[in-house]
Amino acid sequence: MNRFRPARTGPWLLIAASVACLALGDILYAFGRYGIADVSYLSMFVTIGLALLQLTRGGTLLMTRARLIDLVACACATLLVVWVFVIADSHRLGDIVATDVIGALLLIGVAARLIAATWFNWSAVLLCVGAAGMLSSDIAYGLHPRWWTETGFMVLYLAWGGAALHSSMVELTAPIPARQIPWKGRWAALLGVSVATPPIVLLVESLSGAVTDGVVIAVAGAITLVLMITRLSDSALLSNQAEARERALREASASLVAAPDEAAVDEAVRAAVGKLLPPTKVLFATDDRKLALEALPAAAAGPGSRSWWLSSPTAAPNPKPDVEATLICPLWLEPLAVARPSGGALVLTGRRETLDAGRDALEVLAGQAALALDRIALVEAIGRRDSDLYLRAVIRNTADIMLVTDEDQVIRYASPALRSLLGDKEIPPFATLADLVHPDDRTQVRRKLRENGDGVVHCALQRSDESQVLVEATYRDLREDRLVQGYVVTMRDVTEAHDPAERIPRLDHVDELPAWVNRRSAQHKFRY
Repeated sequence: MNRFRPARTGPWLLIAASVACLALGDILYAFGRYGIADVSYLSMFVTIGLALLQLTRGGTLLMTRARLIDLVACACATLLVVWVFVIADSHRLGDIVATDVIGALLLIGVAARLIAATWFNWSAVLLCVGAAGMLSSDIAYGLHPRWWTETGFMVLYLAWGGAALHSSMVELTAPIPARQIPWKGRWAALLGVSVATPPIVLLVESLSGAVTDGVVIAVAGAITLVLMITRLSDSALLSNQAEARERALREASASLVAAPDEAAVDEAVRAAVGKLLPPTKVLFATDDRKLALEALPAAAAGPGSRSWWLSSPTAAPNPKPDVEATLICPLWLEPLAVARPSGGALVLTGRRETLDAGRDALEVLAGQAALALDRIALVEAIGRRDSDLYLRAVIRNTADIMLVTDEDQVIRYASPALRSLLGDKEIPPFATLADLVHPDDRTQVRRKLRENGDGVVHCALQRSDESQVLVEATYRDLREDRLVQGYVVTMRDVTEAHDPAERIPRLDHVDELPAWVNRRSAQHKFRY
């Protein structure tokens, strides 16, 4: 355990205690202390049963605790029938101890169930091999008490010791996401038959004569009844938890549908997480830029996993259920089965076992948040389009030069007067304001528009014939405006107030031009 560090050490300590009880029983049996030896053997079955019960706690790899309860109830009913109708007042059938055989059979059944649930885990296989070795020696030693018939017990010691030393032992206690197991009628029927067995045995014994095993029947009936109540309590608890998750998701869905902006979406997501999980650290990033600031990996652009842990499996091979872990749920568009173009994720930090239990609900919540964000973005885009159409209709015939650019200076709308001024029929798509400006002025235009607030910048626009138009551009910073989210630039042609030499075409070989033209660069710096 110190080498592989499983998530929980309790089950393996109980398995070690069961081996110690078995070894102690063998020693006492060799010294003729048969009564105390039988107590040690029975203690071995109690400790190994508790170990198997611990392996089903906290969403581990034995499918559900309900299945183990059904198996234990069935084994209890079977033991009662064998005790009353086969063993009767004697605890032995010949030299074979019937209780040991029944206990070994129960261990083999539960271990086989564990193998099926873990897809051939070597530690589970070794546990089953050890139980099979004990069963074979219980039968063989009762028939032929020789030294070679005790080899099954040697196999038990070696197999269970190997199960605790193999690296796959950590998988038996590693936390996994809770999954919904469909209801199957045969398990309910098995539990019902197990609970009905004690009164049926009591009825048969009373009809056949005096009731001689009333205490055993009463104890078996009490055990099966407690197991049934536990089973029903677990089912009711799971049902209540599922109902609470569904209610929280419905309320979150209603809040997200009514959310008018990203702040309302963030508030609705945090409220839903508070209802789904205990106090947990939440980071709701609407795009990958915020994830980069938090030093977290960006969400994948294409189809992929709906959630993953921040630490890779190679970095944390044996996750503890009681330590903090970080779960990343990308903002996944559920109906479209794609990630949002701008990325983003719901990042939660808390106990790994708690996050595992609510992982499915958190993935659904992240998908609903992604849909809400895209709905808000679509509504805002439609509003901006309508605003641009309104602006285009109002100033279509005006002589004013007006531009609307995005935050990255891409021209979203340009008035017809600008196209007339530049001599172009149409501005290229995705053109920026810097693309229209003379190369000497591009740096200052970019710098001005990166600053917050309004301002004025003087620059030269380059026409298609390489001549220049000097303009005074007044810009307004409306990036925070919900309908604009960019800059509104108004230009005024001031070419007539400057030297006509500044408007001649630029040639590659300026040395061939007269000196008064070569002085243009100096004049350009001081023209304003």
